[in-house]
Amino acid sequence: MNPRFAALATVTSRSKISPNTTPNECSSEVFGTHVFNRKVMQKMLPRDVYKNVVRAMDAREKIKPEHADSIAMAMKEWAIERGATHYSHWFQPLTGATAEKHDAFIDWNAPDQVIEKFSGKQLIQGEPDASSFPSGGLRSTYEARGYTGWDPTSPVFLWSGGDGVTLCIPSIFFSWTGAVLDTKIPLLRSDSKLKDAVLRLLKLTGIHAEHINTTLGCEQEYFVIDRAWRNLRPDLVMGGRTVFGASAPKGQQLQDHYFGSVKDRILAFMRDFEIEALRLGIPVKTRHNEVAPAQHEVAPVFERSSLGIDHNILLMELMRQIATKHDLSCLLHEKPFHDINGSGKHCNWSISTDTGINLLDPSDTPENNLHFIVIVAAILDAVHRHSGLLRASIASAGNDFRLGGHEAPPAIISVYLGEELERILNDIEKKGSHIREGKSKGYNLGLDVSPDFAKDATDRNRTSPFAFTGNKFEFRAVGSSANPSFPVTVLNAIVAESVNRLVDDLEVALKGKKGKEELFTVVIEVARKYLRQSKNVRFGGDNYSEEWQKEAKKRNLPIIKKSIDSFAELTTPATVAAFERILTEEELKSRRDILTEIYLHTVEIEVNLMIDLFRTKILPAAFRWQKELGKSLANAAGLAKKSPQHALVKDFSALIDRAMHACEGLEKAKEKALNQKTLHAKAQAFCYAVLPEGEELRAAVDHLENLTDDQLWTLPKYREMLFIV
Repeated sequence: MNPRFAALATVTSRSKISPNTTPNECSSEVFGTHVFNRKVMQKMLPRDVYKNVVRAMDAREKIKPEHADSIAMAMKEWAIERGATHYSHWFQPLTGATAEKHDAFIDWNAPDQVIEKFSGKQLIQGEPDASSFPSGGLRSTYEARGYTGWDPTSPVFLWSGGDGVTLCIPSIFFSWTGAVLDTKIPLLRSDSKLKDAVLRLLKLTGIHAEHINTTLGCEQEYFVIDRAWRNLRPDLVMGGRTVFGASAPKGQQLQDHYFGSVKDRILAFMRDFEIEALRLGIPVKTRHNEVAPAQHEVAPVFERSSLGIDHNILLMELMRQIATKHDLSCLLHEKPFHDINGSGKHCNWSISTDTGINLLDPSDTPENNLHFIVIVAAILDAVHRHSGLLRASIASAGNDFRLGGHEAPPAIISVYLGEELERILNDIEKKGSHIREGKSKGYNLGLDVSPDFAKDATDRNRTSPFAFTGNKFEFRAVGSSANPSFPVTVLNAIVAESVNRLVDDLEVALKGKKGKEELFTVVIEVARKYLRQSKNVRFGGDNYSEEWQKEAKKRNLPIIKKSIDSFAELTTPATVAAFERILTEEELKSRRDILTEIYLHTVEIEVNLMIDLFRTKILPAAFRWQKELGKSLANAAGLAKKSPQHALVKDFSALIDRAMHACEGLEKAKEKALNQKTLHAKAQAFCYAVLPEGEELRAAVDHLENLTDDQLWTLPKYREMLFIV
């Protein structure tokens, strides 16, 4: 039996409502129950130890060494009571994934007896073998020593897997020499640098605050298909993307999937991963269907950026894990299916004070919005000066398939501000002042029964890669599978640099001046200067249009369509300066080389999959159908040689030849690319010489799929994967 039809029988026989793997519980009751949080610590820790940990969680002070054993003992007792047998330092190396090594809570009590034990030393620092993690030349392969260190700003949690429970300790990762080998250390350093810069500004503008945090809410897009379909697609199993596949007769043309009724089986899956997420303290709030068939989105409430990033990574792993329990597969690749929408991770980013003020919400402090004008001017300056670096921060082989196509933002980095803010900034540029517009008016829809509806201060621009949405900026260009640490680190770093630049100018201009009116005048003058300099990066129109491509070129904005060409931005003098106190020049070079290597290997794996699938799946099916067509033609005596049937056999045979020639060209291009001398040259060759050959092979194969007898085609088709679940 054709394995595809066997899978179809399996899928259609499944219950449309998956059995609940978690009981019905109120969100507030389960929230944080798998987290060693403040409520737990307050009960289990001495008062002075608790205060120290809380201040460390808020990045206010370090954990005192004398408190480590008390904290470790409380963690162990809490974890063991809930079934944990092991602990792990959970960290984020430069692979783009997370890493963990599990150790049991045991130590020798006697030569033939063990006891449960977990010390402060084990909590604070671990030593996994670092030899196989990428370092980009920061150390040699034989230099294996690396250290994990507890990051108290992210809470310890329990992870259930298989039949066991593990106590996971969010950690940083560094080498024996102190080189940074992870994504967490730069993120925390960038937060600190931005905090110092913004506090300088608030001191000038008279806003009281002792601490600053960036906040983040990651809207996570993803596809869900039945696991049986995914298991029959080696390209989805190993690469996360279908390298072949003809478009279904229906795609997303009708837009009927967007915000549509969620299928019961998918809703059951959503409910289960949401409950598990809430237990881990992940504040998931929104769920809905996205535009493409089988595409969905989940979004959390805003939280501190470093915690929000940890939670996003955990959420992705939860979704994959729980999908399997429902006989589903969660696809997080940026472009798992050709010719329909890809998936992004919209990073909603803002800056908040410890007193609860959102510094990007002008309504939070209506009596004094000078800091808002300065910060917005600094953000525009930062994006204008470092748009190439921002492009590099979201670069990957997967995101290249998404950017610029089917509602994804283009690779050109620009900023959308909305009509109201754009008008205010234009007014500042021209007149040196601005007029407050007052409260936004509501809508009158002429309906007697409906209540009044409020109108937001700004519309949304879905085509913009970086858009102001009323009280935050939405970085829409981040890929769905990405760890958002690096994009947020880059944002923090470049905005901190620009805030410091503006504050330096303000302090010089304010020398000897103390009055409010003088402060207002100076702020407007300085802001006007920076707004004019960064004007080119502001764009409120259609980012998909050909006109914008031409206009962006006129404005001298970086147009970097391929990720491989963006990695050089990581080592420019401007980037090195912006990353002072965050990453050294050598560490930035290591990131460039690691990203290049990951890009190369990702594309090479996809090419290998194309060749393998063509040789072992596509070509045999095409030959069998060619044989059947030949038999049919032989049995049709008396047909004219120019009949449509003769043409069909001839054209089909020519299409097979075309595909075979394309596969041969792909193999030759691959071998030539691998023979290049440098890593960058190999990656560039794969991008510009190998991938075009792959596109030619795909076009031929997808055409073959549409012409070959359905009974002979063994790979699940788009019409099945996207619609039958």
